Amino acid sequence: MESISRISSVLETARDLTLDAAQSAGAVRSLNPRPPRELPFLQVKKLLDSRNDREILDGLRKVISMMYRSKPCLPYFSSVVKNVASPNIEIKKMVYIYLLHYAESEPDLALLSINTIQKSLSDQNPQVRAMALRVMSGIRVPVISQIVSLAIKKGCGDMSPHVRKAAALAIPKCYRLDPNTLPQLVDYLTLLLGDKQYYVIGSAVTAFLEVCPERVDLIHKHYRSLVRKLVDMDEWGQLATLRLVPVYARKCFPKRTKTVNKSKAKGFYGDEASGDDNDDDTAREEVEFLDPDLELFLKACKSLLQSRNSAVIVSVVRCYLDLATPEYIDSAIGPLVALLRTPQDIQQVALYNIVAVCLVRPQSFVRYANHFLVHASDPSDVARLKFELWTLIFPHCESHIRDMILSELEHFTRAPDPELVQESVRAIGRCAQHDSQASARCLRLLLNQVSSQDGNLAAESLTVIRHLIQQNPQAHTTTVIRLAQNLDTTPNPDARATIIWLVGEFAGVDSEHDIAPDVLRILTKGFADESEPAKLQIVLLAAKVYLHHLNRTKERNPQSQPALSPPPSSDEWPGGGAPSPRHDSPPLPNPHPPGPEDHPIPKLWSHILLLARYDTSYDLRDRTRTYRALLSDPKSTQLASLLLLAPKPAPHAPSPSEHRKALPLGSSSLVLGTKVGLGGSELPDWVKEGEEPDPSVRDEAAGREGGRGAVPSAGGVRPAGEALDVAVREERGREKGKGKAVVEKSLEDWLGEVEEEGGEEDEGESEEGSAETETEEEEESEYEEVTDSEEENGDEGEKRGLVAG
Repeated sequence: MESISRISSVLETARDLTLDAAQSAGAVRSLNPRPPRELPFLQVKKLLDSRNDREILDGLRKVISMMYRSKPCLPYFSSVVKNVASPNIEIKKMVYIYLLHYAESEPDLALLSINTIQKSLSDQNPQVRAMALRVMSGIRVPVISQIVSLAIKKGCGDMSPHVRKAAALAIPKCYRLDPNTLPQLVDYLTLLLGDKQYYVIGSAVTAFLEVCPERVDLIHKHYRSLVRKLVDMDEWGQLATLRLVPVYARKCFPKRTKTVNKSKAKGFYGDEASGDDNDDDTAREEVEFLDPDLELFLKACKSLLQSRNSAVIVSVVRCYLDLATPEYIDSAIGPLVALLRTPQDIQQVALYNIVAVCLVRPQSFVRYANHFLVHASDPSDVARLKFELWTLIFPHCESHIRDMILSELEHFTRAPDPELVQESVRAIGRCAQHDSQASARCLRLLLNQVSSQDGNLAAESLTVIRHLIQQNPQAHTTTVIRLAQNLDTTPNPDARATIIWLVGEFAGVDSEHDIAPDVLRILTKGFADESEPAKLQIVLLAAKVYLHHLNRTKERNPQSQPALSPPPSSDEWPGGGAPSPRHDSPPLPNPHPPGPEDHPIPKLWSHILLLARYDTSYDLRDRTRTYRALLSDPKSTQLASLLLLAPKPAPHAPSPSEHRKALPLGSSSLVLGTKVGLGGSELPDWVKEGEEPDPSVRDEAAGREGGRGAVPSAGGVRPAGEALDVAVREERGREKGKGKAVVEKSLEDWLGEVEEEGGEEDEGESEEGSAETETEEEEESEYEEVTDSEEENGDEGEKRGLVAG
């Protein structure tokens, strides 16, 4: 015996060592993966045809591996499908995977396995039943649509919630397979929406949204049950319910307002009113009033803000934006901002949603300004969105937060990334545009960037400065002079063109401090070396300066006009005529006009015309001809003044995401910036008051009473829980007899009574003595009652005898 025990211990030790070696070899193989060796066709087929489950599993693993590596596996179809009747659940799973992949290619062979799969619907294992239903609905062969419908009908009444969930998920597949089965599927959905298991309802809502989303009448009696089970659903069910309820709310709950009393502000002491004593202490205002059922849903969504799934949080915020009051939106801001701690791919999508909410409620994000600080590891798109958030909350911030935002933006104007520099400069301009008090500081920051060696930074800063100056030209005369002084140190063509445009635009604002003629005189010397954008602005500046000169001359001498010589002929131009024969332009004024007046501005204008006439740019020459035609007649300058000196509206730079306001929150359209997909995500308008359905249709008691004792609509299918409740009630009714009233109890009540009976048996012995005592007392009381009644009867008899005597 000792030798046998030793041998067994040695064998066990050897087995443990073998398993350890196999595990270590598997770990090394996983660290250095090698492509699996492909077996010949006959050897794989031999494994599939084997009677040993281990060999069949090995063969199936080989086939599945080849299938996912896009190798041809269709020749194994018959050998694989015949294993569908195997009792081994692992073999069933692999056969089902193969069958779903190739059933559409071989529909005839796939139909041979339908009978076996139907038998699996009656298996004792609920996992096998659910898997069989899932596979049968996934075989995309239209011939079996009615068989799939019957399988769904059977699954709706199954005892296991896993099978009922598989039935709910099979409904959309059956509908895509054969749309004619819609009436039957709607009946199945009605049953599944009333299921007591939250595990099933989420899948039923998903199927409802895909099959018949317009049938909101099916939701009425299940609405409150859906809302109560929302917290317990999985993430997919929560997302589906959060898509369904806003549509239902818009169609069933009107938007109501009520008038309430608003107390006026009072002084420090209670009797010290801030206004006149004759005014009333209260004022009337209208506030939004939520329907009780809608408020039930909004309160249920609050717990979902703690979800670990970012999509659920964004969906809750979208529901609050579409349905709720500002108080609910404010409560969702914190969880939404917390998504910035997620990985970068989720962080960027979360920022798009945060910006969309911030466009609606910017004041709610002020206390989270520190969360929008740009980190060194942030990509440019994330930094751009954070800059936009800063500009949106800037008008609502306190002074110290504004200083922090401007300091951060100034820091990023020196960043190495040109795109980040441009975005930071534009953000500074938007901050100054939204808040007039901070515009002076923003303007100082931008003026310091004009002399920067970075041409892109200088050009972008000047563009933003131009927008700020246009908002209040009278207050920025010295700013224009300072910019003109930087012309010699500004090499960027766009920056130079912007400065020249500003000088010409505000040439007539202050005639005493007009620097436009001097700037034009300096620029004329280097006209040939300027870039084309600068040349275009120099010609425009010359036209404006000359037009201002004509207008001032006309105001001083209303009866006279500037002394100009008659226009020269074409022979007077160098070269004998115009260099460009495309246009017959009007003649130019004489550069040396005779007369008593010899002002330098007409000479500058004529010189600029001559310089532009021989330029290589067609655009410049054409534009010069246009200006020359407008100013050819000094008597009539109204048209030229209308075109050149008309006041320009102050430009308003909107937020870059302003066009995303109408896009739904949490959608891919919001991230891409344009509508994508087939649509259908738009919510309907609020139902008008008086046209909404009666709130009594959402009463669950009415729905249960209507369902009890009646035959279900889905071909006699009754949920398993309801069937068990009915059976328990009938059994208890037979026990109590026909004369006594039967109280209806649910399955939970029945289970509770069973537990109470177990506790009553333990306490029975202690209660026997008290029961006997109570019985004796009852007998004594009965005896005393009888004696009293006899005495009363005797006294009455004596009285009657005396009366008779």
